[in-house]
Amino acid sequence: MIHEIAVIDVAAENHAAFEASVQRAVAEVLSTAKGFVDFTLTKGVEQGNTYTFLIRWETLEDHTVGFREGALFPTWRAIIGEYFAAPPRVDHWTELFTR
Repeated sequence: MIHEIAVIDVAAENHAAFEASVQRAVAEVLSTAKGFVDFTLTKGVEQGNTYTFLIRWETLEDHTVGFREGALFPTWRAIIGEYFAAPPRVDHWTELFTR
């Protein structure tokens, strides 16, 4: 299992539209991707203009090759990308244990 964590800055005036667009993009696009497991959207408390995506994938390649290099990514980015104040910071993590 791979965890993709993306940190995204969004201008305050775009929060509501961004959140609605993310829900739409997950339902219509991301959830159809091969290897997609689940998605969580969080918003910063101390940094209120910062959001994170926690996306779990079956494999790293499901994200980096299948999704990012596939036909779904441009549609995903078209729905949510206009709200990014800067390019997202994306890292991948591997799960060690869960309690």
